[in-house]
This record gives sequence, structure tokens and C-alpha cells, in this order.
Amino acid sequence: MANALEELRQSTVIVADTGDFESLKKYQPTDATTNPSLILSAANMKQYDHIIQDVINKCREKHGSSSNEQALVDDIMDHVFVRFGEEILKIIPGRVSTEVDARLSFDREGQINKARHIIELYEKNGISKDRILIKLSSTWEGIQAAKELEEKHGIHCNMTLIFSFAQALACADAQATLISPFVGRIYDWYIEKKGKREYDIEEDPGVMSVTRIYNYYKQNNIKTVVMGASFRNIKQILGLAGCDLLTISPKLLDELASSKEKVQVYLSKERIGHVRDKKQEKLDEKTFRWMLNEDEMANDKLADGIRKFAVDAQKLEDLIRARLQQSK
Repeated sequence: MANALEELRQSTVIVADTGDFESLKKYQPTDATTNPSLILSAANMKQYDHIIQDVINKCREKHGSSSNEQALVDDIMDHVFVRFGEEILKIIPGRVSTEVDARLSFDREGQINKARHIIELYEKNGISKDRILIKLSSTWEGIQAAKELEEKHGIHCNMTLIFSFAQALACADAQATLISPFVGRIYDWYIEKKGKREYDIEEDPGVMSVTRIYNYYKQNNIKTVVMGASFRNIKQILGLAGCDLLTISPKLLDELASSKEKVQVYLSKERIGHVRDKKQEKLDEKTFRWMLNEDEMANDKLADGIRKFAVDAQKLEDLIRARLQQSK
């Protein structure tokens, strides 16, 4: 009898939410996603010391003794993200998501420039931009950066930290390649605010949010695809069986591989039935900001998510500075 992970693969593209190469080899996902938190975690593993040190040595040699330290650290950061992406692409057949620094979340031009630089680094090493998804925070500025990157530069974007329908609408308007609505962090907010810990599979607020977005996109033939993310348990994952993609941590991949639970497909064009959400007009900035402001959960979790990714980006910077001092 097939396990739940094997069954899930029949209706959904499995994506691994990790920067750990051994987990990728074990679970053989199609795609992989990374972010500052995951790269920081991998960078603290002994088995990846050689990657960090190799990047430091090459960047230091390129910059020479005249470069200021911040410019050197920034360059090392970019190369570390790309190097992990390169190694991941040796293992998986599909695409890797590489994230733009969350500290640029409200800087449209900064995100565009950083995204183009990341793609340039990949292409210098012979990796086509078609195998890369650039992850951007789903602020108004991030979504407009994605619009320009997709339209003018052919750079595919993965819009992360999606907590609201307004964000999903704006990402569709921008014709972003993919969105990552967060299930577990929505669930966390409701646990904190409402105190209810157990939900039926179709009543989990995170699952309901992704289901609404998925159905709206399919009803209206929107090309942007949906990748559910940030899960707290396998019940949430199974509640989104049929979603275009699901990005899953190694711990939950392991639980799925050990589970014999029957997988029911909850998301499909055939199951949508009646139209729940009418086709929306394109959102302008003031409407987007008002809708987001009126969604207390989304407003809270977007800000919280940006802060957390920014903290981990700073920790990675600090780790690199420490390694630079050690290797002087």
C-alpha cells in the first residue's frame, strides 16, 4: 500500500522547504524553496562549512584589500544563497526559490536590482533563469517589483508571505509566476487570538485561505499557480491535496512517508462548483493597502514574517562577519 506522500504526489507537485541537501536526496521533491532562515540553519551545519568558506575565499580574493567590509559581506551573502541554490539544482529536476533580502521589502527598486543580480550570478555559472524562482515579500512594493521582473526581464517570481486574499489578487494582477500562501502562520494567529486548537480539516483557517485563493484563480483562469506553505501538521497538508504545489519541511515529509492515511483530493477544477468570488477589478495601491489594513491577521502576520526573515538575514550576516575575522 502506498504511503500518504506517494499518494499526494499523484495530485500535487511536492516541493521541499529546506536548504539541507541530504533531505532533498531522501525525499526527491520536484522543486525546493529556501529563505534566510533555512540558509542560516544550513550554514550552521558542519557539513556545509566548506561551502561558506569557499564563497568567502572567492569573494575576498575578488574584492581585494581595498573593498569596504559591508560591500564584501553583501557580496558573500548573495553568493552563499546562489551557491546553495546551485547545489540544490544538482539534486532536484525542477526549480529552486531564492529569496531577496526581507530588509528590502518596502524598496521596489532595491528588490528589482537584487533579483536581477541574483539571476546574473546564476547565469554566470551556467544556470538558466527558468530554473530559478525569485522570492519576494508580498508587500505592495514587492508585488510591483515582481510585475516588472516578470514583464520586462522574464524573471519568474515566487510571492511569499501571502496571508490575505488582497495579496493574492494583487499578485494575479502582476502576473507573478507563483504565490506561497502561508497556512501554519495563519493557524498560529487564530490559536493565539481565538484559543481553538483543533479544527476539522476543511475548517482550518489556513487551509480555508488557500482553498479560497486556489478556487478563485481556477474559476477565473488566472495563470499564477498556488503553492501552499508553512504547515504545522500533515492534516493541513492533506487538506490541500490537489493544490498546484505544496512546499513541505523535512519533518512533515517524513511523517507523510510514514503515514498510510488515504489521500482525498480536495482541490481541483472539478470540485470548485459554483463561483464563490466574483472576478475582481485590478487593485490600485490605495485599495490594496486598505484591504490589507482591514485584515487584522494578514496585517499582523505579514509584518511579523518580514521581521523574522530580516532577523535571520542579519544573523547570517553576523555569521559571515565572524568567519571573515577567523580567516584573516
